[in-house]
Amino acid sequence: MTSMTVGLARLKTRADFLHVAAKRRRAVRPGLILQAAPRPIEADCGQAVRVGFTASRKVGNAVTRNRAKRRLRAAAAEVLPRQGRPGTDYVIVARAATGERGYMELVADLETALRQLDRHERGGRPPGAAGRGEEE
Repeated sequence: MTSMTVGLARLKTRADFLHVAAKRRRAVRPGLILQAAPRPIEADCGQAVRVGFTASRKVGNAVTRNRAKRRLRAAAAEVLPRQGRPGTDYVIVARAATGERGYMELVADLETALRQLDRHERGGRPPGAAGRGEEE
């Protein structure tokens, strides 16, 4: 495994993943789903961006899931150090299209998802614009 870029730390425990999922802030793109949550106070990682990766069996067999996560790790290492919000935990979920999607398309998906979450956090959506919350 390649080393993570300085400024990125890995989410490793199930509790970390569940904390991010419970905040229900997510952006759905063709190649990935990005979930985000403010870091819990008890997590002592300074100002590093923390990130975790997951792929369900819907993505494919173990080889396909591992390939999808490798591709997502590479995209995250490129994008999150410069565009991730310090003090935030991110979970990047592989989708069925992750393995076939071009690398630059994955990077663009991640960048767009980050912008979408930032826009929602700053209140960029007009009140009542979407009936289902911040999902898409």
